[in-house]
Amino acid sequence: MNSITARRRHPLARLAVVALALGLLGGGYALFAPSNSADAAIASGKADDVAEGKSLFVAHCSSCHGMNAEGTPMGPPLVGVGAAAVDFQVSSGRMPAANPGPQMQRKPLGEWVTPEAINQLSAYIMSLGGGPQRPSAEMVDPAKGDAAKGGELFRANCIQCHNFVGAGGALTYGKYAPNLNESTPEQIYEAMVTGPQAMPVFNDSTITPEDKRNMIAYIVQMRELKDPGGFGLGRIGPVTEGLVVWIAGLSFMSLTAIWITAKKRKK
Repeated sequence: MNSITARRRHPLARLAVVALALGLLGGGYALFAPSNSADAAIASGKADDVAEGKSLFVAHCSSCHGMNAEGTPMGPPLVGVGAAAVDFQVSSGRMPAANPGPQMQRKPLGEWVTPEAINQLSAYIMSLGGGPQRPSAEMVDPAKGDAAKGGELFRANCIQCHNFVGAGGALTYGKYAPNLNESTPEQIYEAMVTGPQAMPVFNDSTITPEDKRNMIAYIVQMRELKDPGGFGLGRIGPVTEGLVVWIAGLSFMSLTAIWITAKKRKK
């Protein structure tokens, strides 16, 4: 016992305990921490995706975002935006930007934009600082969502910009909320977790992944509904419908008055 006590009092004993604790802590973090960088690509046998993604980035994106995605006056930094942002922007044709302006518009995809190219770009951007991952097929499957609950969430969080049925609308300073009829379920989910343009970020603590799927189910259901009257009038709400009714009614009364006056003159 005396020898053990003497060792505990040794000047280096405390340093040894601290070193052991730091080693255990670092080893535990390395073992259990999720990897969403280049190490993930190496572990999955796709380490080349990062290199190929960097080549694509330098060729098509670096002129605005910088050689190392550090950002320039023409484009924001991309460190930490994640694979979800890459897939949303590139798969919708918003990036690479053809004509920079207040807001990037959806456009046809370039010849080089393929699912494989998007995966490679995503791997490279993820290697720079992680970020939101792309959703799985199950996470965006409308058939597994509750459209009724999704409608409640959509009306509470989205109709101010996107309209009741996702038809979109104008915002300030030349920006606008896009029509969601052209967006895939994956793009809708990715927009919620990345907050592109003027859209806020709805992370999992704000809207859970299950509720995101419910909202996707509602949006898909709305786009598949047929207009009972045969003409949707843009499906942008009662204001347009009321305006059409007002113009039609006023026109009918004006024509009726003209017809009655003309008939009276003939007599």
